[in-house]
Amino acid sequence: MKLSDLNTPPNVIILYADDLGFGDLSCYGADRIKTPHIDRLAEEGILFQQGYATAATCTPSRYSLLTGSYPWRNPEASILRGDADQIIESGAPTLPQMFKDAGYTTGIIGKWHLGIGKGGIDWNSGQIQGTPNDVGFDVSYIMAATNDRAPCVYLDNRRVENLDPSDPLDVTYDREKAFPEVPTYKTHPELCVMKGHGGGIVNGYPRLGFMRGGKSATWDDETMSDVFLDRAKGFIESNTSHPFFLYYAFHQPHAPRIPAKRFVGSTDLGPRGDVIVELDWCVGEIMSQLDELGIRENTIVVFSSDNGPVLWDQYEDNSIELAGDFRPAGPLRGGKYSSYDGGTRVPFIVSCPRYVKEGTSEALVSQVDLYASFASMLGTSLKEDEAPDSFDLLDALLGQSSEGRDALILEGNGKNTIYREGDWAYIPPRDGPEKMYNGIELGNSLKPQLFNLSQDIGQGFNVANEHESIVEDMNRALSTLKARSSTRKLPTI
Repeated sequence: MKLSDLNTPPNVIILYADDLGFGDLSCYGADRIKTPHIDRLAEEGILFQQGYATAATCTPSRYSLLTGSYPWRNPEASILRGDADQIIESGAPTLPQMFKDAGYTTGIIGKWHLGIGKGGIDWNSGQIQGTPNDVGFDVSYIMAATNDRAPCVYLDNRRVENLDPSDPLDVTYDREKAFPEVPTYKTHPELCVMKGHGGGIVNGYPRLGFMRGGKSATWDDETMSDVFLDRAKGFIESNTSHPFFLYYAFHQPHAPRIPAKRFVGSTDLGPRGDVIVELDWCVGEIMSQLDELGIRENTIVVFSSDNGPVLWDQYEDNSIELAGDFRPAGPLRGGKYSSYDGGTRVPFIVSCPRYVKEGTSEALVSQVDLYASFASMLGTSLKEDEAPDSFDLLDALLGQSSEGRDALILEGNGKNTIYREGDWAYIPPRDGPEKMYNGIELGNSLKPQLFNLSQDIGQGFNVANEHESIVEDMNRALSTLKARSSTRKLPTI
């Protein structure tokens, strides 16, 4: 499919969940969470069984999605503080900029977490530089980082929304500069709805970092999904007369999980299950709007997640106890932060009645490939240093081909890399013994690990000793690829 061959360019929407696991959706086998709207998306499109984020943590995956580059190429592409510098340079080639150059209106709604500004941020200026507006987005309505990090305010393009000049906003992540008047869980546990991080308390939840002032701008956690949804729907409605690209980045089910009151008790899994139902409802609202506006047939919708799942993540919401035998990563081993497949293999659905063939695919695809694939659709030629790790898999993404990648580099916690080639997954030896994060195996081992995923999807049997030549070949291939400035134009390994 080429844009030049179409009478009407298709709209493109990326729906991006936060910490959603391979086993969290009923279309992927979840039996204690019902997600009918995402299920419909899958039924009317193609569901990938081997779809990957590039990393087991959020900022690196988001960086890859928007740049077409593996995150280990950028040393700053790691989990960022809420006041970190923007890690994509202003004016750099990006996925939204590519759509913008092709005549699309571009927008981002929701979680950003790729940094704001450069060398310090004046949150009170009303003209903040170093925002999504500087990397290809015409419209930006975001939280700077995550819902557990300060500042707990919305940024409407270049300004903090609803900020009162007489009550300026200050933010710090330096404990030595923490504001003494700002309560924390340690100083005022009675103010907390639940135990959490060690930073300042906002709306009863202790966060990472500290913020002072900005009371009128502080978000309401319970209405966050409605606020972002209304903005997303407003963007869509205002752009029905010309093609648009929307990156709608949900905050669910990232901790702290605070569903709107009407979703409390939607599942027997507690807040984590409830916010997944809330997320599914938001997807349904978007799909209903596309139907009502008569543009569903011509809108390509991609649904995925930035990394695998985590139950307990600093906030004591009983997610582990309530989960029981429920496995948010499904049959996969590990989860968020992990080098095992549960960290990076995620829900991956592409739907468009006009262009996508319905079905299920075993093609190996990655979010990093969206860049080159949409470039192919738009008829855009990529420069040598643009999207260096992105492959044109448009036919696979549309269900027109069963052929995906031959190989893929993934990233666990930190810059630890994993190599997928064919059915094999290779985890190089790490310094130090195996570590755990609240029940999640991070994948560190003094010995190499090799798994045949076609026979052992749960990675329960390390067969490195039985296949030493494969270990050597995969280790060599990983080292060779990481030493190259680009993997995009390489033949199969």
